[in-house]
Amino acid sequence: MTKISQAKAKSSFRSSLPNVDDFLLNLQTNNYSKETVYNYERDLKVFEEYLSEMSLPWKKLNRRAIEQYKAYLTSIDRKTAQNAKIEAKLGSYSINRMLSSLRSYLKYLIDNEYETPISPEVVKLTKTEKKHPRVAELADLIRLIESPAIFEKNKEVILRNRAMLEVLFSTGLRISELVNLNRDQIDNSGKIFVMGKGKKERFVYLTERAKEYLKNYLNTRKDDSPSLFIPYRGSAVKTTHRRISINYIQERIKRYRELLKINVPTSAHSLRHGFATYLAESGANPAAIQILLGHESLDTTTRYVHASDRYAEETMKRFHPLKNK
Repeated sequence: MTKISQAKAKSSFRSSLPNVDDFLLNLQTNNYSKETVYNYERDLKVFEEYLSEMSLPWKKLNRRAIEQYKAYLTSIDRKTAQNAKIEAKLGSYSINRMLSSLRSYLKYLIDNEYETPISPEVVKLTKTEKKHPRVAELADLIRLIESPAIFEKNKEVILRNRAMLEVLFSTGLRISELVNLNRDQIDNSGKIFVMGKGKKERFVYLTERAKEYLKNYLNTRKDDSPSLFIPYRGSAVKTTHRRISINYIQERIKRYRELLKINVPTSAHSLRHGFATYLAESGANPAAIQILLGHESLDTTTRYVHASDRYAEETMKRFHPLKNK
């Protein structure tokens, strides 16, 4: 496990959530990623905190308690898995993720013939808000990708950060996929073999531009680490047995965006979103975009395709039956 050790999990969970260690171990043995197992662990820790605050024994859990838990999750008085208070409300998608974790745990107990006070069906998800997807203008995304040369001082950091952003936008990779890349996953043509979400395999492809910036970065590397992107400490001291962290990339993108005064919220996922949106605007087939993104369902892909207002406007003007009358 990450961040919270198995030993700590055992001691903290045992009093209120039965067989939770077995559940987490079951996730591990079924090849769930470390990040996914940690997310389940964290979500259930929040539920345990709720039970503790309510002085509610596990055996007395009922439908009303679940509804109160949903209300608890929307409250700013709730506590995190680390027992810290938070002053921001959770969004509906985050709440549903936490409820889904609880449902999966309950389902595991039932499947393994453990006693449960309620069935998984009692835990109903909340209605999610429908937000209008926003993607920064292409010119702004390009400015963001090119910004390490403006805002970083260390040459190696400039080359690495520029290469990371170029690869993200060139391929549409998830940030978790990017940080886990190894050098040997990229062939001479710029084709990258990726083991993606849900252990799904696919290929993604570097543009000539991204290949050039990645080459420039790798030419500075004097280490034998298999990782494609590694962290630096100090002026030029390499940490070759670690990978660049997701938090670092997210923090850097946020900083670049703020310094560039890009007013559309932009993250690593926004580069993936932009990759799909601007491919679609250029006329790319949604089915091809689906393959490149590693989506199981075309419905998921069309959310990206339809995210572009310009694409929708041009489609209307091109295909409307009365466009010339």
